[in-house]
Amino acid sequence: MKLLNQSLLYLFVPLFVIVSVWAVVFYVNMLDEVYDSIDDGLDNSKLLIIRKSAEDSTVLSRREFAEGNYSIREIGQRNALARKDLYQDTLMYMLNEEEMEPVRLLTTAFERGGKYYELKVINSMVEEDDQIANLLWSVLWLYLLLLGSIALINNLALKKLWQPFYDYLEQLKRYRIDRDEEMNPIETDTKEFLELKKSADILILHSREAYRNQKQFNENAAHELQTPLAVITNKLELLLEDSRLMPENAAVVSQVMDTTARLIQLNRSLLLLSKIENKQFFDNHPVSINQVMRRVEDELEELFLYRNIEISFEEAEEVVANMDAHLAYVLVANLIRNAIFHNIEGGTVRVAFGDRSMTVNNTSSTGELNGSMVFKRFYKADGARKSTGLGLAIVHAICDLYGYKVSYSYEDSHSFRVDF
Repeated sequence: MKLLNQSLLYLFVPLFVIVSVWAVVFYVNMLDEVYDSIDDGLDNSKLLIIRKSAEDSTVLSRREFAEGNYSIREIGQRNALARKDLYQDTLMYMLNEEEMEPVRLLTTAFERGGKYYELKVINSMVEEDDQIANLLWSVLWLYLLLLGSIALINNLALKKLWQPFYDYLEQLKRYRIDRDEEMNPIETDTKEFLELKKSADILILHSREAYRNQKQFNENAAHELQTPLAVITNKLELLLEDSRLMPENAAVVSQVMDTTARLIQLNRSLLLLSKIENKQFFDNHPVSINQVMRRVEDELEELFLYRNIEISFEEAEEVVANMDAHLAYVLVANLIRNAIFHNIEGGTVRVAFGDRSMTVNNTSSTGELNGSMVFKRFYKADGARKSTGLGLAIVHAICDLYGYKVSYSYEDSHSFRVDF
């Protein structure tokens, strides 16, 4: 969830609770005021009727509500003395409406001429009931409008407030450490955003310095290590051509040459792996993996013939990946070399293209490999002494660089799949 939405959520939840409580309290208070007004009117009518009964005895004979808003009937003294003013809502048939309508009823008792009477006074609540309904809807609409307005205003305000942050975040997304470019300033007076930019700029500066140092180290290592290793190889070749060299010594020199060749290959692989992990490859463009595979097959044809390994293809579609062409070649070549070196004499290699993926299957004398270790550096399941143990690690690093997925499975044969 975006920070802006989280801010709105944290603001909206307490506002929702506060406004909800306020709406209920407001409605209850207004309802109480309406009833107080009606009850005051009933009290006033009660006093007027009791005063009128002292002047006109015919008032005491009103038994029904037919022609007025009250009725009187005689009751016992004990019942009258125990009677207290009682206010209640009820329904009564109204002739003008021809239906039952809500009324407010006051029941009380009084004494006149030594006799005790029960007095009932009513007040129609038709208008008040409509007012209460209108009040309820008004509160609800005000409640919804208030919440909507608060959400809208805060959304616009917070969006404007956070805009410099999102602008700078977009700059960070587009930033490439291999380019010597400065970050644009952000237009804001917010102290926290300025501190964030200052800290991020310092971090970028340190990262660029580390990148330059790492790049310089790779270039130096590539030059300074390859040269002495090449000299060692040349000296050993000259030594082997010396007729005075004893056979047993020639065998030792040959072993040293093999070790030196492995050291050269190891040095190249480590340097390549370092460059990949430091993202020093940026010449990305669409590359046909099928064509890269054909090129690798042509270059490794003699190795296939030497190991008597048969290679076959299943090309359901042309797989195109947007990546550096050299890394595409390294990716495919390492998978094929791995399938050759860890195969059996007279084995098979099957390459399949389809569903935007490339799958390499090969027979092998070993069983299933450790899936959690197969892409680790220097992992050698079969103890191959000539292998550097970096081929699949380089494949995994290239896939991580471009967000591709490489996976291993085993079902009678080893299978490596790359989803582009």
